[in-house]
Amino acid sequence: MLEQFIAQNPVHTEITVAWGEMDALQHVNNVVYFKYFETARIDFFSQINLLGDLKITQVGPVLSDNHARYKRPVTFPDTLLVSVKISDIKADRFMMNYTVFSKAQEAVTTLGSSQVVMFNFKTGKKATLTPELLDALKTYKEVKAE
Repeated sequence: MLEQFIAQNPVHTEITVAWGEMDALQHVNNVVYFKYFETARIDFFSQINLLGDLKITQVGPVLSDNHARYKRPVTFPDTLLVSVKISDIKADRFMMNYTVFSKAQEAVTTLGSSQVVMFNFKTGKKATLTPELLDALKTYKEVKAE
């Protein structure tokens, strides 16, 4: 299962579940998954150098929407792989889709998505995707099964 997940999700981040991330019901608290998504998102942004010019251009990504769908509970100890795929690319936004895979369970535990909007922090308005960013995103675009 693990090898199949990695083959189908080459862009992923490995995250070790911490004891303190569990709640009173002895599974990872639902809000922690948004931190996992954030870690995978920042790793992805680093891979495509999205944050590299932020200080110079004052244009960068912000989230306008965030979702999680919990399929199976995760408990400590475990190591998760959080994959990132891109879909719904528009002139000023794109969707990031996350799949969380548990090594201990050898199963997908959580699905998620974030709407990312490019934002110009100087003007306080949306910004369009640069041609370089558009090319990078298309490289990681999710292929939908027909």
